[in-house]
Amino acid sequence: MRISLNVTNYSWPSEIGSSLGAVARAADEAGVDTVWVSDHLLQADPTSSPEKEMLEAYTTLGYLAASTRRVRLGTMVTATTYRAPALLVKAVTTVDVLSGGRAWLGIGSGYHEKEAADFGLDLPESKSVRFERLDETLRLALRMWAGDDSAFAERHYRLAQPVNNPSSVRRPHPPILIGGMGEKKTLRLVARYGDACNLPDIPDGGATVTRKLEVLARHCADVGRPYEEIEKTLSTRWLPDEPAASFAERCARYAEWGIGHVVLITSGPWTAESVGTLGTAIAAL
Repeated sequence: MRISLNVTNYSWPSEIGSSLGAVARAADEAGVDTVWVSDHLLQADPTSSPEKEMLEAYTTLGYLAASTRRVRLGTMVTATTYRAPALLVKAVTTVDVLSGGRAWLGIGSGYHEKEAADFGLDLPESKSVRFERLDETLRLALRMWAGDDSAFAERHYRLAQPVNNPSSVRRPHPPILIGGMGEKKTLRLVARYGDACNLPDIPDGGATVTRKLEVLARHCADVGRPYEEIEKTLSTRWLPDEPAASFAERCARYAEWGIGHVVLITSGPWTAESVGTLGTAIAAL
């Protein structure tokens, strides 16, 4: 079982840069697989409030690349319409190059209407259009990482010569995680393009998660993709006072559902101390 943490809250009582760096270095030592960051401009942690501290995601990942040596790095997740697709590919590629091949592309169709309006970001009202743009962005990313700089002309995006040099260190490309659990569109995109999916830990004894994974398996069969190739991740809460044995039991239950990678969020900001406690729990798995 892989264990990752998601930095959703930056409201440390001390200086943000040093606090974040300490968390990242602690994650490196604790056996954490990936340090994820939320890609929002408004604070999106439900235990906080929108006007609280929030850092831009890809600048933050660059800082984390320089602060760590082992953990993988990615967003959980980027709304595809917030950045021009080629710029997004270049950003992820840059993180991958500077980190020595540790970047993810974490991506989704987008949902945060207030954030888009507050910052003048492009978020189409039509969900169908959002998914069309997500599909085009994924296809463009794979072309650019394959070294194909020929013209790209689709309904929403037109690029004359999207050169991506240097290309990613990770070959054939940084792994792609597609967030969301929509059965008709999101999970089908995972089957077609994704290396990982991300599902929420809904408190129903695993009924929703197992159903969604069954749907994903059917989509994989439809497109001729081995279901086992896709990493199944689950976002859930980390409770710092939870005994290691209890956490191990939770992870075993998630594995029974078909999950192989747990992404932990916490109320309030992560600290080096809480990551150290998590490291003890990871070592007990």
